[in-house]
Amino acid sequence: MQSILITGGSGFIGSCFVRQWINEENTPLVNIDSLTYAGNLDSLESVANSPFYIFVEGNIVDRPLVSQLLKEHKVLAIVNFAAESHVDRSIDRPTDFIETNVVGTFQLLEAAKEYWTELSDQKKNSFRFLNVSTDEVYGSLCEKGLFTETTPYAPNSPYSASKAAADHLVRAYHRTYGLPTLTTNCPNNYGPFQFPEKLVPLIILNALEGKPLPIYGDGQHIRDWLFVEDHCRAIQTVLSGGKPGETYNVGGNCERTNLDVVKTICAIIDNLCHDLPQSPCESLIKFVADRPGHDRRYAIDASKIRTHLGWKPRENFESGILKTVQWYLDNPAWVERVTSGKYRRERLGLGG
Repeated sequence: MQSILITGGSGFIGSCFVRQWINEENTPLVNIDSLTYAGNLDSLESVANSPFYIFVEGNIVDRPLVSQLLKEHKVLAIVNFAAESHVDRSIDRPTDFIETNVVGTFQLLEAAKEYWTELSDQKKNSFRFLNVSTDEVYGSLCEKGLFTETTPYAPNSPYSASKAAADHLVRAYHRTYGLPTLTTNCPNNYGPFQFPEKLVPLIILNALEGKPLPIYGDGQHIRDWLFVEDHCRAIQTVLSGGKPGETYNVGGNCERTNLDVVKTICAIIDNLCHDLPQSPCESLIKFVADRPGHDRRYAIDASKIRTHLGWKPRENFESGILKTVQWYLDNPAWVERVTSGKYRRERLGLGG
């Protein structure tokens, strides 16, 4: 039976995709993940014993291993989630981002190309390589306007530059070799199982513990927010119906300033947790020095995927953030396990 290969399927977005796929599809899924600090098998506990799920610990820079998996499992599609993804960490350690996001994508493309060229014509036509990317490759917007699929790339951090390089490689392998590739670019994701270095889980956990709620600069940086389950449904939609060689922007139509996001989380926690001594949690907000090169605004035009493929998000920001806060309240054991290592929610991205 043919399979789908997922890279980085133990991370935040990847694990959500894996859970959805195993619960909804009858096609085997192979997850290759190197289990860095953000990769967590606890996030896949609900599907770990499924006969359709196969986990392989490994790195996408290991081309022989990837080639072996493609042939052994008769892979019909690759979805590349594997990436170093935190902007602050890219400021501190850019080498890791180049190695995984650029070199890793290159090695994955090479393995895919070699495998694809040996397939029958029918299987060649049905094979897909989908690269999961970010809106940060486009740079920063002014007060008006939206990122479209034709917006020129202008990355401003080592993270976004590494993802832009990966996107260009994917495009080149389609144009040069004919490899049937797809690219999706998404905004900020949030939801259950997110590692607490990102804004939403960091604020939730700090508020619950009465710790300061750090906000960069003046808090007026704007992001489009997308519930992770909606994002993963969009990826499945593009994988099944997208046109090879095309890019699809996936957006939540939920622009919010960082300050608004933090205040919304505080209000939800105040409403759900009546006995917190630090209530109102908004009193914990602390403005801190801005991140170097911090883009002012991102916003996605998702009309292409909506018009051509019929996808739209099921959650708005209010419903999605409520579900997210409730999940962290209900799953303290998961939080304890993922934060028991070196990361202690300290400030990253100071450029040191």
